[in-house]
Amino acid sequence: MNSKNVVQVKNIRKRFGKKAAVQDVSFEIKKGEIFGLLGPNGAGKTTILRMMTSLLRQDAGEITLNGYNTLTQGRLARQQFSITGQTAAIDQDLTARENLIIFGKLNGLHRDAARQRADELLTDFDLVQSADQTLATFSGGMRRRLDLAVSLVGKPALLFLDEPTTGLDPRTRLQMWQAIRKLVAEGSTVLLTTQYLEEAEHLADRIALIDHGKMIVMGTPTELERQVGGMQLRIDVTELQAVPHVQTIVQTVLGESVQTDGRTVTVLLNQTEMQQVAQVLAQLQSTQIPLNHFAIETPSLDDVFLKMTVGKN
Repeated sequence: MNSKNVVQVKNIRKRFGKKAAVQDVSFEIKKGEIFGLLGPNGAGKTTILRMMTSLLRQDAGEITLNGYNTLTQGRLARQQFSITGQTAAIDQDLTARENLIIFGKLNGLHRDAARQRADELLTDFDLVQSADQTLATFSGGMRRRLDLAVSLVGKPALLFLDEPTTGLDPRTRLQMWQAIRKLVAEGSTVLLTTQYLEEAEHLADRIALIDHGKMIVMGTPTELERQVGGMQLRIDVTELQAVPHVQTIVQTVLGESVQTDGRTVTVLLNQTEMQQVAQVLAQLQSTQIPLNHFAIETPSLDDVFLKMTVGKN
């Protein structure tokens, strides 16, 4: 194994009955990076993670964590990582502080060290005010923050996060992102599964786009955006009822199908169409349709996601 790769996944497959859940997926994760598995619900992300953590046996292929094979060296492979799932694995009858201290001791810390580590994590996750309350008083977001804090007690070298911010409010999601970045800055490596494009773009150094159990594309966010090719025209229309008229003008001038999302109309452009954008603007101005935005832009990760997954089988 390359010494810089802490995870290697080679040609793994998994079927459930007649359904192929994961089909010949391969990737590597480098030491110190955040690697994102991105895809819609049911794409196969969690199945891949369950195989990586040895909760599921793959039907074919090989997974190694720090050189240890998850099938033939399962005990040693499981010692290489910590995992945080979509549901909290914490004792509901204890306080946040008590949970963290207990997990600290389970990770080999002495009593004073476990208390100190608990205090650090309570501060990092904005739980100091609620540290000595029973978990019955905690909101879903607070429980999720505590769940991640528990998984960080031992400062894991490799951390698996399975959609850790699903259902969280924006403020709590940002707190989780800050905690993940801090962990990586201290030397950890992270695998993150997510269905949020914004999350993958903000956190991941590299992204693997998964759909229908297949690897669709892999690269940095910038590399993936380049794969869409060309540029795009984005028009934000002031009045919703004017969107169909704008759509008709764009299609007539450029001869391309467009995408609409609320008051926003977008269309990918080739080099010839770039020169025709002025005609689109002239026609919109002649009809006096009020616009909030009219610009040629680089495609976003959202565009990559739509182009690569819509209609794929």
